[in-house]
Amino acid sequence: MKKPKSGQYFDMQDGLITMLRMSLIKATGADMADAMTKPFIAVVNSHTDLNPGHMHLHTLAARVKEGVIAAGGLPYEFNVPAPCDGMAEGHEGMRFILPQRELIANIVETHVRSMIFDGIVLIASCDKIIPGMIMAAARLDLPAIMLTGGSNAWQVRHSVGYKGSVDFKDYAGTHLALSTCTAAACGACEVMGTANTFQCLAEAMGLALPGTANIPAFHTDKLIAARETGKRIVAMVDEELTTRKILTPEALMNAVIVDLAIGGSTNSTLHLPAIAHELGFELPLSVFNDLNTKIPTLLSISPNGPHGILDLYMAGGVGGVMKALQEDLNLDCLTVTGKTLKDSVANAEIRDESVIRPKSAPYDAEGGTVILYGNLAPDGAVVKQSAVAPDQRHFIGRARVFNREKDALLAFDARTIQENDVLVIRYEGPKGGPGMPETLAVTMAVAHTGLKRVALVTDGRFSGASEGPCVGHVSPEAAAGGPIAAVQDGDEIEIDIANRTLSLLNVDIAARQKGVTPVQHEVPPGFMRQYVKYVTSAARGAVME
Repeated sequence: MKKPKSGQYFDMQDGLITMLRMSLIKATGADMADAMTKPFIAVVNSHTDLNPGHMHLHTLAARVKEGVIAAGGLPYEFNVPAPCDGMAEGHEGMRFILPQRELIANIVETHVRSMIFDGIVLIASCDKIIPGMIMAAARLDLPAIMLTGGSNAWQVRHSVGYKGSVDFKDYAGTHLALSTCTAAACGACEVMGTANTFQCLAEAMGLALPGTANIPAFHTDKLIAARETGKRIVAMVDEELTTRKILTPEALMNAVIVDLAIGGSTNSTLHLPAIAHELGFELPLSVFNDLNTKIPTLLSISPNGPHGILDLYMAGGVGGVMKALQEDLNLDCLTVTGKTLKDSVANAEIRDESVIRPKSAPYDAEGGTVILYGNLAPDGAVVKQSAVAPDQRHFIGRARVFNREKDALLAFDARTIQENDVLVIRYEGPKGGPGMPETLAVTMAVAHTGLKRVALVTDGRFSGASEGPCVGHVSPEAAAGGPIAAVQDGDEIEIDIANRTLSLLNVDIAARQKGVTPVQHEVPPGFMRQYVKYVTSAARGAVME
């Protein structure tokens, strides 16, 4: 059994300090004969009691450790933060959510480097935690494997009157509407938000055991998958199968393709480039446009349509999606199995074509995510076209400008938002927010006020659960002097998804910009001041440099 890193603990050339290290290991209750010969496996757990997506992960970690021990390794668990986007919505806490991605990556990296592990199991369910863990794995280049926590089930599935849909629009005006966003179990929210998008993409990139990404959080098979994950990491150490052998540029391109096909969260345009950055190459936003005319949206999972993640699981999971896409994917990419993606796809099934549609009859002819460019977004902006009704994919309206999300919400309370308004919410980017908060509260307000034609343009971002003509990640952001800072009330804005453009009409925007003094929001002392100093544009993944 190989012990490539942790053998340093027992290097007798270090003299008395080796004895000190050994005494500390023994003090944990370790069998020293085992400790000196078996690989040390870090079990990186994001369990927390205050996040339904992660409340069950201590149970999964216990099964992972069983698997590690059974395979001849020694597991050592440590924890990282597990922020819940939903609980941070609507208050200042949301400004600290995206920055925690960097903190999680840093915590995993620094702890693993300091404590010298041979392999890593990463356990997470939700939005910033999965990407942060993968970023750390990319830096460390050790054997690493991801165990996703799985999704929950919405309460509507257990309610009298359930119509086979989990989309609130199918229950509008009834008591069941709220149950379409009420969690009835542990696990990530049952929509194609960022959490489930990255559970899918972890498997698509080859970092999770085939068929495990979409197992529901509450299903017995998730416990079995946890044990198998623990066993597999020990074999990966023995095989010297490290992360960078799996996370190649081709694997990241596979992730983009799958993301487009599943109607994934717009936050993928932040996290995939950030992972690529850690691997030493660029994944420009333009890649999404290069592919979205070739890769159709195959799934109609809420907010894109009536299905939920449980429907995807029963239909064959992300493995089934990749089977439908096998002509487009690079099947030679390695996975944590030690075999190629071709082997994974060969064993996958499509059990329900009404959920995982064939390419010949897709839910939408184009991929879910589109990048818009123009005089309002020279470096790009992002929209989830799969969640925009076809009759709203070309939108011209008058600007209503707000320098904070809360000001837009006050306008809704005052009922001053009107049809054909384009809400421009700025100074909410990575630097200006600070922290690039989600504006889900505004998108929900639009969806639930009965207004039919209202758009949103922001240098902030959205929840993957957002729908409608909502354009985010406008870059450069207002705080960096971007053109969005020059928009005024009443200006005409055109959103043209088909032509990939976002434009301010009939205005010399460059002349306007000369007279703009950027708004400075207060930045609290502590980590956020470091973040604002070093964070890059959303167009580059909002990484810290």
